[in-house]
Amino acid sequence: MKIPIAVSARHAHLSEPTLRKLFGDSFQLHVHQWLSQTGQFAAQETVSLVGPRGRLDGVRLMGPPRQTDQIELSRSDEYQLGVMAPVRDSGDLDDTPGLRVIGPAGSVDLPRGVITARRHIHMNPDEARKLGVVDGQVVSVKVDSDGRDVIFGDVTVRVAPSFNLQLHLDTDEANAAGVTNGHHAELIV
Repeated sequence: MKIPIAVSARHAHLSEPTLRKLFGDSFQLHVHQWLSQTGQFAAQETVSLVGPRGRLDGVRLMGPPRQTDQIELSRSDEYQLGVMAPVRDSGDLDDTPGLRVIGPAGSVDLPRGVITARRHIHMNPDEARKLGVVDGQVVSVKVDSDGRDVIFGDVTVRVAPSFNLQLHLDTDEANAAGVTNGHHAELIV
């Protein structure tokens, strides 16, 4: 079974209290583009991130709002900002660095929440059965990319009824393999 690849650029999942501080009291995120995972969207709104060594502007917000603030960066982004974030699964934010987030109505100094997202495959229970894997299993995938073939290890399987089959790589990983959205990977059993 071919697994579609989605390249995930730097982005922020923010809580409603943080969004109000950055955009104002009556603010709501506006859909820019629906994502392949049910109910998830890239918002029209962007923010700036400021670290000890630099600044990144135009960082896309994701919706809907979350309970906890989480910023997902590639290693290249981290070097530019001067932060070293651990590789983590989404939501695993203990002992992570923070940074300043700037919006049109204000700024917030997040004490934590910056991660490099662990590579992962979203899938629903049916797809997991067909592939012979379970939620939380760590697998490898092969990417055939016309001269830059690569095998990615340490890929976490994430299974939920609302998920659609998709391998998520960050921009550094995708660039290393020479792939873009729409390429495919194969599970290595």
